[in-house]
Amino acid sequence: MTRSPKPAVSVIIINNHHILLVRRGHEPSKGLWSLPGGSIELGETMREAAAREVLEETGLVVEVGDIGGVHDAIIRQGNELAFHYVIITFHARIVSGELKAGSDAADARWVSLDEIKDYQTTTGLINRLRSAGITI
Repeated sequence: MTRSPKPAVSVIIINNHHILLVRRGHEPSKGLWSLPGGSIELGETMREAAAREVLEETGLVVEVGDIGGVHDAIIRQGNELAFHYVIITFHARIVSGELKAGSDAADARWVSLDEIKDYQTTTGLINRLRSAGITI
């Protein structure tokens, strides 16, 4: 583990009252549903990272828009700090591509905003979406 928080991004994509979610294929939060996203690479802007992560995890090319929020993801394993990310969440719209899970995603799908509560999501996802102006 690094001794300082790691910058990361996530992306909100809404289409016809459905939100794009990915099932995490690796830790942290392996197996849980969340927004597409991941770490910012050295020399990469936040928006470049957001677009790259969406493409890698879903096969979709997006235009990254406004920031929807910023939050800490602090994950402990027992008494030990396992992960600490500072995540910048962006809104985006699809430009092209076909949805297919890739790289770190075990699955990717459109989920009705009415049904998202039925999914096992990462901690605080529903509240963060509401804070970003998404009606759930």
